[in-house]
Amino acid sequence: MNAQERLSLIRAGLSARHAREKRFRLYGVAAIAAALGFVAILFGMILVRGLPAFTQATLSLDVAFDPAILKVEDKPQRREGQSPAEFRKTLLDWERKVTMLNFNRIVEQAVRAAAPGTTADARQALSIVETNARFQLRDMVVADPGLIGRTVRVDMLASANADNWLKGNIDRSLPDAQQQLSAPARALADQLHADGRIRFAFAWHIFTNVDSRSAPAAAGLAGAFVGSLYMMLVVIVLAVPIGVMSAVYLEEFAPKNRFTDLIEVNINNLAAVPSIVFGLLGAAVFINWFRLPLSAPLVGGLVLTLMTLPTVIIATRSALRAVPPSLRQAALGLGASRTQTVFHHVLPVTYPGILTATIIGVAQALGETAPLLLIGMNAFVAQVPATPLDQSTALPVQIYLWQGNENRNFFEARTSAAIIVLLALMLTLNAIAIFLRTRLEKRA
Repeated sequence: MNAQERLSLIRAGLSARHAREKRFRLYGVAAIAAALGFVAILFGMILVRGLPAFTQATLSLDVAFDPAILKVEDKPQRREGQSPAEFRKTLLDWERKVTMLNFNRIVEQAVRAAAPGTTADARQALSIVETNARFQLRDMVVADPGLIGRTVRVDMLASANADNWLKGNIDRSLPDAQQQLSAPARALADQLHADGRIRFAFAWHIFTNVDSRSAPAAAGLAGAFVGSLYMMLVVIVLAVPIGVMSAVYLEEFAPKNRFTDLIEVNINNLAAVPSIVFGLLGAAVFINWFRLPLSAPLVGGLVLTLMTLPTVIIATRSALRAVPPSLRQAALGLGASRTQTVFHHVLPVTYPGILTATIIGVAQALGETAPLLLIGMNAFVAQVPATPLDQSTALPVQIYLWQGNENRNFFEARTSAAIIVLLALMLTLNAIAIFLRTRLEKRA
């Protein structure tokens, strides 16, 4: 084979290698584009379904606090010489009497005043207003008894069925037997919407109210949101220091023997254990043995801490292994002890990697549902937890519960809205961690 033929073969081989490299790059770009496309489709579907839930049909009515209906004595004032306990009892008795008043009649009259020609009866007129409207008026009277005898403009939430009807979530051509509202109620809702008495406003109550079964249109995420924050606080406070210290000991100080090998194997196995197993462990240990309160964020945080620890340990050990041996040798050569070398020189270099492990672990824990179901956090809790020991639920569990609600036309959008809130919380926590990691990388 002469030189010209060898040169031709070399050029052909180079052309083939360049073609393969080009194809490989195209495959990589196509894979990234496909992944981004699927993510975009997922987020697009969630946004399209969830954004309408952030607007809620709201009635603006002129409410007449008719004294003929609201017959109640004046609000008691503390008398001279009356003890605080006696005054409190007197005030509670008065508030109990106010609660027993017929506020539904007040709501009905306000609806009829806004639509004088309606043919809807009392039940049908009240069906377009959320059931908690009477409690809203009651609280107004308790706060200011001087409202009795006056007419005040009040904004009330429309019922879930009325909201579905006005948003077009229900086919208007369906027969009456398949409609959620009666024909007079639907006509009344359309009339009030056409007159501007019903408008769509931003649903702030999603963030300020707790879950509600009696008033689904007023259901919110406040309790679940605070419960998730408490759990993430427990996870960060426990999983990060315990995981980091365990990784430092195993990587830098522990002797290499069968016992430490067994620990490493078990840590790697725990990282692959299904999350529901940690829920069973938490129910058996923290609830049945330690007698911690059921449905408490503290218990949920402890369970998620156990689930997150393997991830933090493995990622931290990988970051420690990535530190060049020359850094350790230089510190030891200058007279630093083993402990000083690890904590003053090696560990600060790994802070970005530790934060990355924290991001992965917390993001995984934030979206877990199965272990929380086994420790009772799927219970209905109608209050915001004041401490990590109070009963609560979590955002993933709230999404699970809303997805199974029988009023699918209303809660399907509300479920997607809860997913948006969960993703926003996760992205916020991740953004904070990434910002701190970037600062630490620049400092290092």
